[in-house]
This record gives sequence, C-alpha cells and structure tokens, in this order.
Amino acid sequence: MIALTLYSRPGCHLCEEMKATIDRVARSIPLTVEVIDVSDDAELDTRYGLEIPVLLVDGKKAAKYRVSEEELTRILRTRAGGAGKAGKAVP
Repeated sequence: MIALTLYSRPGCHLCEEMKATIDRVARSIPLTVEVIDVSDDAELDTRYGLEIPVLLVDGKKAAKYRVSEEELTRILRTRAGGAGKAGKAVP
C-alpha cells in the first residue's frame, strides 16, 4: 500500500481540492493518507507553510499547490513500479 502525506492547514482551498483529488484516486489505487496541519507545528509551518498543499508519496515530495487525478495516478504508479509505465521524473 502506498503511503501519502498531505501537508495542509484549515481554510486552505487548494488543500481541500488536493484532498478531494486524492480521495478520488484512492478509489482505484490502494493507499493511505495522513493529513498534517502545518499550523500545529512551527517547524513544519516554516518548511511547508508557503507551499501548501504539499503531497509526499512514501516520504518523497511529489506535488505542491495542485495535482490532477491523471498526474497523481501516474505519480503513484511510477512510485509503485507501475507495470512498466514510463513517466517524467517528479522533483
């Protein structure tokens, strides 16, 4: 199972959009999601506060601000070994 971490904060409309995208993708790809509120931790707020939402896949930064269902699916399949599906590298 793929582990996702979403750095977010209350009232962030982009965070809500990314969470909804993750929820839709989770219908077809087994994954777990941990949503972390950066406003609860000064260090995380300093690190991610200006970039939220930030999505980590298995502990590696995969996306920030926005991600489409297609792009997230590609990222997850690439990170999971993806049955030979080619894709561009994700920073």
